[in-house]
Amino acid sequence: MTHLAILLHGVGAHGSSIAWMADHLALPGLAFAAPDAPFAFDQAPGGPARQWFSVTGVTSDNRAARVTAARAPFDAVLSDTIAAHGLSGQPARVALIGFSQGAIMALDAVASGRWPVGALVAFSGRLATQPPLTPSPAPILIAHGQQDTVIPATEAQSAHQRLTAAGAHPDLILEDRVGHAPGPEGMARARHLLAAWVTPVA
Repeated sequence: MTHLAILLHGVGAHGSSIAWMADHLALPGLAFAAPDAPFAFDQAPGGPARQWFSVTGVTSDNRAARVTAARAPFDAVLSDTIAAHGLSGQPARVALIGFSQGAIMALDAVASGRWPVGALVAFSGRLATQPPLTPSPAPILIAHGQQDTVIPATEAQSAHQRLTAAGAHPDLILEDRVGHAPGPEGMARARHLLAAWVTPVA
């Protein structure tokens, strides 16, 4: 194993619910981890569901503050996961692959400049990070279903525009006939991105 992809689940789910991605994105030298978010899902207390931050009462006005408040616990999960795979201090060998709320946290981790990872894939997410944004040289893919009724595809377009304006070079894919889920073309593009990222150093 030379590289690590960390799969970040959505709100009300858990790590094992997104682990299926590893079968579709598998590459030589690439390990996968799917950690649980640090907090219990507050809309189903006592169950296995987790959250990176609460969406109870969340609005466009308070979302950024909630993401900011979630940074320290999120960073702790990343640090522990990376350390468990022997890659502490080597963020360029780590990719973040997030879905929904996991994509929000992954985008924030990179756009805030906290995590200079080697690659980033955001499925069905949004960029909630307040400016200024830190430009990342890493390959970034933003993928979104055009029929998403949970987080509209316009959020993907906004994230692409804002990251581009900040000096990053994200790719954007909007898939028709795809709702709030990773689509087949997005998954294929994600695997292509990861293969190009892993191959030069492996």
